Amino acid sequence: MVSRSYSNLLELASGDSPSFGRMSRRIPRIMTVAGIISDLDDDPSESVCSDPSSSSAQRDRIIIVANQLPIRAQRKSDGSKSWTFTWDDNSLLLQLKDGLGDDDLDVIYVGCLNSEVHPSEQDEVSQILLETFKCVPTFLPNDLFSRYYHGFCKQQLWPLFHYMLPLSPDLGGRFNRSLWQAYVSVNKIFADRIMEVINPEDDYVWVHDYHLMVLPTFLRKRFNRVKLGFFLHSPFPSSEIYKTLPIREEILRALLNSDLIGFHTFDYARHFLSCCSRMLGLTYESKRGYIGLEYCGRTVSIKILPVGIHMGQLQSVLSLSETEKRVQELINQFYEKGRIMLLGVDDMDIFKGISLKLLAMEQLLLQHPEWQEKVVLVQIANPARGRGKDVKEVQAETYSTVKRINETFGRPGYNPVVLIDAPLKFYEKVAYYAVAECCLVTAVRDGMNLIPYEYVISRQGNEQLDKVLGHKSSMKKSMLVISEFIGCSPSLSGAIRVNPWNIDAVADAMDLALVMADSEKQLRHEKHYRYVSTHDVGYWARSFLQDLERTCRDHSKRRCWGIGFGLSFRVVALDPNFRKLSMEHIVSAYKRTMTRAILLDYDGTLMPQGSIDKSPSQKTIQILNSLCRDKNNIVFLVSARSRQTLGEWFSQIEDMGLAAEHGYFFRLMRDVEWETCVAAADTSWKQIAEPVMQLYTETTDGSTIEDKETALVWCYEDADPDFGSCQAKELLDHLESVLANEPVTVKSGQNIVEVKPQGVSKGLVAKRLLATMEEKQLTPDFVVCIGDDRSDEDMFEVITSSMAGLTSLNPRSEVFACTVGKKPSKAKYYLDDTAEIVRLMQGLASVSEQNLTI
Repeated sequence: MVSRSYSNLLELASGDSPSFGRMSRRIPRIMTVAGIISDLDDDPSESVCSDPSSSSAQRDRIIIVANQLPIRAQRKSDGSKSWTFTWDDNSLLLQLKDGLGDDDLDVIYVGCLNSEVHPSEQDEVSQILLETFKCVPTFLPNDLFSRYYHGFCKQQLWPLFHYMLPLSPDLGGRFNRSLWQAYVSVNKIFADRIMEVINPEDDYVWVHDYHLMVLPTFLRKRFNRVKLGFFLHSPFPSSEIYKTLPIREEILRALLNSDLIGFHTFDYARHFLSCCSRMLGLTYESKRGYIGLEYCGRTVSIKILPVGIHMGQLQSVLSLSETEKRVQELINQFYEKGRIMLLGVDDMDIFKGISLKLLAMEQLLLQHPEWQEKVVLVQIANPARGRGKDVKEVQAETYSTVKRINETFGRPGYNPVVLIDAPLKFYEKVAYYAVAECCLVTAVRDGMNLIPYEYVISRQGNEQLDKVLGHKSSMKKSMLVISEFIGCSPSLSGAIRVNPWNIDAVADAMDLALVMADSEKQLRHEKHYRYVSTHDVGYWARSFLQDLERTCRDHSKRRCWGIGFGLSFRVVALDPNFRKLSMEHIVSAYKRTMTRAILLDYDGTLMPQGSIDKSPSQKTIQILNSLCRDKNNIVFLVSARSRQTLGEWFSQIEDMGLAAEHGYFFRLMRDVEWETCVAAADTSWKQIAEPVMQLYTETTDGSTIEDKETALVWCYEDADPDFGSCQAKELLDHLESVLANEPVTVKSGQNIVEVKPQGVSKGLVAKRLLATMEEKQLTPDFVVCIGDDRSDEDMFEVITSSMAGLTSLNPRSEVFACTVGKKPSKAKYYLDDTAEIVRLMQGLASVSEQNLTI
């Protein structure tokens, strides 16, 4: 049965805005009659989901969303065609809930089942799972699931996120738009299921992993203030790898519709931030230990914390009699015969490095023949999660390598490699952990990998296992040889870290692990045990939810707008008093006022930033002339450009005031001399600053220096964004150091570092203009101030404080401080772009022209 949302696939993939129609049947949050799902579509007002007031009686609730539910589903064997459902104790999602251990927190799961359910049974299964397990199943047709999971997720996203590029068709993974459309469609279906149970005012939503990376867009589109966290359990590749993805921006923007994005390591987070910088032009900063990305007025927080294991579950398995029995069997099999066990536990896939580990074992036996007939590598190969040619190749290579090593170094009763490729129960794996002298993880790329954590806790054991193993409680030891390229590597500082591609180095590490002194092994084990036992899955989950709550705390205080179509949709969050400037409103005020002050920025306000020819058009000159000819107006253009440039560009306008170099120079009209807002500047500091800037220009390709009369500007707009930003920070520190005793300020702006005289700002121009009008007894009853960047905020601040009665400006004056674009600002109004600014000015100029002809 195909969900209604599936019919919107082509509409969405084409870039059109998808509809979020409610499904014909909704799952209520509270069941009234067992076995009956009430139809809530008849009266939307009765829906608990749509009634925010109902939340006061609800406990705190989190909706956990992942590709697969933590549920095992099996057909009953009695021929009744009914189902048996049990919790999957090995699922991270279930362990996460147990780790939270909060009786006041309700957890609802949304995801797919591990078995196909016939459409005729889906309503009944949904009812059972919701009532019994608080799970909301997402049912997908077989073909759609195959294209989404085995197609896009496993053949395109997963290899790319593990640094594998589809360099030839034989390798697979070439971008396929139909698979991408299936991925988008499944994410949309997940969103529909969440909407059936969410109370958007109160519930938290936590989405897991790369299978659902565009889901945040669908949820944010439906509920602008949804409290939404996302955690990526796989690596995030460097920007050089990620940017090869044709739908790279769509995925980044979708992730940025989350409030909090989590990664296992700083490397993964750093790569994500670099992609946002290079592909979306976004910047990030760290505030009080929290990393935040400013995106359309919202702060998207970045969380770096590796997941942990479920201590309680592992310790309970260690206490099982089956585990104790299996440990005794392994001791008899290996240690009673004088063998030392090395252990590897990996999925059978191309990134786990099983073949590299086997080659290292072969090298160990070649280089150190003393270990022959003494050391055994037990390799447990879990079934592959994906399917395809690459899995078969890994299996074939593994089997052939094991066969060759055993034929070369094997003796009667001794095989140096024992390959276990049949599924093992968890207690059996734990028994192997407890007995192994060293655990080897040689993955060439892995998001986290909890095998080393499980090994450390298993080696800690308990009193009963200590007796079986012959350990003293104070003599616990363990050794880890782990790849540098797995997520848990930074956390395990006592492990021997290796480059798995360097076979000799891995073999040497294995030898070191075998010969290391027991006292050293004990110290390393204690260090690892302290970390793993305190940073368990509960610690991870609580920390993430605390940060999500902190990030979402100000949701209710912000006004939100949804902009963009399809997967380009995003939400702009702004101050409640910030609104779009109405043409009718300002024109009406303009008509009824008699003394007007107009302050305009130039670049980015009257002239688009992307223009190559920055000189004003004839249309702009005509509009400004019309405004200046109106005797009720005083018009001032305030720019960072030099006075020579401004004088040449606006020489046709007689009565317009100009302020150059952020207001250092100004003149009230064309035919008067330029004045300065502050005392004449001593520019001898340029002899110090310019050589420093020149040094950074030579080492930063694409950067330039602009030498103004009173200022120096280093611009890196055309440089590599990451390197340019890094160099700008260094230059800023360098200049502040060498100019510490000079009367200048060093500031960073958008792609620039600027040195200018102290006390100079555009706000100074606004103050000077208002003061000049006051001296002439021309208190303005209409003020409009428009700008686009950080330097214009000083003008807005002066205008706003004047409106509050802090200066001589009449509190009843019509004041319009307006910025360009929806973004956080001290201005009260905004217009979308320079085209709207020009239309506004043209409208005001038309009113003045009409007045002149009367």
